[in-house]
Amino acid sequence: MAVDSRMVAMSNPLQSAPGPAVPGDDVDDALQQVEHQLSLLWRRARSISHQLSRQVHPDMEPAAYGLLTVIRREGPIRLTELATCIGVGKPSVSRQIAFLESIGLVYKEADPQDGRAQSIRLTEKGEEKMHLVQDARRQVFRERLGEWPLEDVQTLADYMGRLNAIYGDGALRDLGTKEAGADSADNPPGA
Repeated sequence: MAVDSRMVAMSNPLQSAPGPAVPGDDVDDALQQVEHQLSLLWRRARSISHQLSRQVHPDMEPAAYGLLTVIRREGPIRLTELATCIGVGKPSVSRQIAFLESIGLVYKEADPQDGRAQSIRLTEKGEEKMHLVQDARRQVFRERLGEWPLEDVQTLADYMGRLNAIYGDGALRDLGTKEAGADSADNPPGA
């Protein structure tokens, strides 16, 4: 069976040939390293998010944990704003909120600005659970990054902020994947 050399070239990593350096090689190598490190961080973040969600409730999905972090950070929030904030569809968020409501972590109340709309907020139980889990998460960060100089930790936060800003609202559109937004509900632990 003949192998199409174009397919091999597209599916295999580029082999560096001896000779003069091509001006884009350093940039490509650096970008490949960034892509690799982000992929590794994303996999680990998803695993941590799964563990954190189970600490809140044994049946909780990571997506629901991500919603709780947003609700805790933002305060009372409408369902549509919550869906927009995390970049997923309203039906997905609605299902997760129904689950969170059924286990007593959130409740809905009339929106003070529009009596027809409802705001979602944490219950006292939800606040207590999130407080415990997020404090534990911050302690892990302290343990893992505690030996780093403060300036390095601040630089990391700055670079991550810049990266998040670049990949803000249009990132999924840029990738051309409408369904990829569903995965973003599995917020990484710092969400």
